[in-house]
Amino acid sequence: MKPPVLKVEKLRREFPAGEGTITVLKDIDLTIEAGEMVAIVGQSGSGKSTLMNILGCLDRPTSGVYRVGERETAALEPDELAELRREHFGFIFQRYHLLGDLSALGNVEVPSIYAGVPVEARKDRARALLERLGLGDRTQHRPGQLSGGQQQRVSIARALMNGGEIVLADEPTGALDTKSGEEVMRILKGLHADGHTVIIVTHDREVAEHCQRVIEIRDGEIIDDRPGAGRGETDHEPLPALTAQGRDGIGALIDSFREAFQMALLAMNAHRMRTFLTMLGIIIGIASVVCVVALGTGSRQKVLEQISSIGTNTLEIMPGSGFGDRRSGAIRTLVVADADALSRQPYVDSVTPTVRSSVTVRYGAVANTGQVNGVGAQYFRVKGVKLSSGRLFGDEEIATTAQDVVIDQNTVTTLKFAGDPIGEVILLGSTPARIIGVVEASSSGFGGGGDQMNIYMPYTAVNARMLGTTTLRSITVRVNDDTESSIAEAGVTNLLTQRHGTKDFFIINTDEIRKTITATTQTLTVLISAIAVISLIVGGIGVMNIMLVSVTERTSEIGVRMAVGARQRDILQQFLIEAILVCLIGGILGIVVALLFGVIFAQFSTDFRLVYSMSSILAAFGCSTLIGVIFGFLPARNAARLDPVAALARD
Repeated sequence: MKPPVLKVEKLRREFPAGEGTITVLKDIDLTIEAGEMVAIVGQSGSGKSTLMNILGCLDRPTSGVYRVGERETAALEPDELAELRREHFGFIFQRYHLLGDLSALGNVEVPSIYAGVPVEARKDRARALLERLGLGDRTQHRPGQLSGGQQQRVSIARALMNGGEIVLADEPTGALDTKSGEEVMRILKGLHADGHTVIIVTHDREVAEHCQRVIEIRDGEIIDDRPGAGRGETDHEPLPALTAQGRDGIGALIDSFREAFQMALLAMNAHRMRTFLTMLGIIIGIASVVCVVALGTGSRQKVLEQISSIGTNTLEIMPGSGFGDRRSGAIRTLVVADADALSRQPYVDSVTPTVRSSVTVRYGAVANTGQVNGVGAQYFRVKGVKLSSGRLFGDEEIATTAQDVVIDQNTVTTLKFAGDPIGEVILLGSTPARIIGVVEASSSGFGGGGDQMNIYMPYTAVNARMLGTTTLRSITVRVNDDTESSIAEAGVTNLLTQRHGTKDFFIINTDEIRKTITATTQTLTVLISAIAVISLIVGGIGVMNIMLVSVTERTSEIGVRMAVGARQRDILQQFLIEAILVCLIGGILGIVVALLFGVIFAQFSTDFRLVYSMSSILAAFGCSTLIGVIFGFLPARNAARLDPVAALARD
C-alpha cells in the first residue's frame, strides 16, 4: 500500500514568549493523500499558517512526527530539507515573494537553477509555463511592472517549475480582486485535475469550498475535517509536462556559480553608491600599498645610483679617527707610497690618491668658485666617472706634473664656453691649466656634487703648484668585484696600520653605506606598508559591515530562495561572491589609481620616480581577494544560516 504523501502525528509547535512559551499547534494529527485538494481554514492566529510552514519544511515542529512520504523530517539536515522543498513542493505566497531584480522569466527559473537543470531547458520550461498562464508577452517584465494577478500567476509558474508534486498556497487570493482571485482558483483546480496535491491555507470559507476537503483549525487544534463542496470552474488546459531533469556534477556547479555571480552583479548595480563607498576603503588601501612599495623601490634605486656615482664597492681612506676629528688636519701620514702599496694587494682593482683645493676659476670674464680635485690616473675608473668628450690624463701627466685638467658638465655650463672647451686655458687661482677632457657631472657624494664645478688635475700638479705639500687628503680604493668589501676593508686596515705604526686613519666603506641605506629604506617601506595594510583591514571591516547590512536588507529574498530549494551553500556562495567581487573591483581600481598617481608624480619630479613591481601589484590583487573571502565569509555564513520561515516573514 502506498504511504500518504504527508502525515503528521502528535505535532506541537511552541514559541518562546517572555519567560514562558506559547503553544501554537497542539498535538495535531493529519494525513493527506496524493492528489487531494485540501483547504485549511481558520481565523487569524489559529495556527493554520504555522502548520503550512511545517508541512512545507520551512519550519520544524517542537515535538511530534512529520513524514513526507516515508521520510521523517526530524532526522533531516537543512540541505536535505532544501532538497524536499526543491523536488516535491511548490509555494504560492499571499504576497507573491517575487525577486524584484529579476524578470518574470528569471523568477520562474530560480527553483530549476538550484535543481541543476540545464540553462536552455529551464528557460524553455519557464517560458512555456508563463505562456500557458497567459503571460507570454510579460516574460521580460519585472514584478513592479506586473499587476497583482499577474504576479500571482508568476508565483504559480515558479511553484510548478520543478514539477510541484505538492502545491502549498498561503492565502493565494488574499491580495487579489474578485476576478483575479477566481482566475487563480481555476488554475489551482486545474493543477488538482492534473494530479497535483494542492493544500490551500485561507480564512475565506468561500475559497475553501472550492476544495474536496476542508480542515478547520482553531486555537492550534483541528476541530473539523469534512468534505468540501468542490464548487467553481476548473481550468482544464494541461500545463507543460516536466521533461528536463536536474543534474549533479560540474554542470550543476557551473550553473549555480553563474546564477550566484549574476545575482551579485544585480545587487551591486541596484545599490551603486553603497557598493562604491564599500569599495572606497579597498581602493585607498590597495593604492597605498602599491604606491608605498613603488616609492620604496624608487628610493632604493635612486640611492644606489647616487652611491654608484661615487664608485661601486670602494673604500675611502681618510686621516683621523672619523668625521669631525679636529686632529685630522694635522695628520700628514697618508702618502703616495701608501697608495702604491695598496695597488699591489690582490683584492684591489685600482687606487687613486686624492687632494683637494677650493679656488676661484676664471675663463675670460667669468669667474666662480670651483673645486680642484688632485687625482691619480686611475681615479676615473675607481669612481666610475664617464668621459663625455676629449681624453683623460694618464701616468705621463702624473709624472710630469702636467697642468692638464678634465672638467665636468657643470663647469662647462658655468664658464659659458663659446664652443668646444677642449684646448681652452682656464685659471685655477693663479695657476693656468689646459682643458683636455670633459666628463659627466658628478651627482653626489665625496668629490662634489650638485651644481658645484669639479675640475680634475693630476695630484702631483695640485700638490706642487697649489698646495705645496706631498701628503694626501685621502686615498680611494676600488675593491675587486669577487672580493667582499668587509674583507678588503680589514686588509687595508692591517696594511696601513703596519706602515704607520698606529691607526691614524678611518675608512668609509661605500658598500656598507649602500647596504645600510637600502636596509633603512626597506624598513621605512615596511613601516609605511604596515600603515597601508591597516587601511586595507579597515576597508575589509567596512566590506563586512556593508555585507551584514545587505544580508539584513535582503532577508526576504534569502527566505524566498530557501523556500524554492536553495541549499545553505548556494546562499553562502552568492553573498561570498558579492563580497569578493566588491574587493576585486576595488583592488583593480586601487591599482589603476596607484599607476595614475605615478604618472602625475612623474610630471612634478624629473630626478625621482616611482618604480612599480609586478610582484607588489599581484600581491595587492591577491590581498584584495583575500579580504573579500575573510571579511565576506561571516555575513555570507549568517545569510546561509537564516531560518527560512523567519526570513520570509521579514519585509
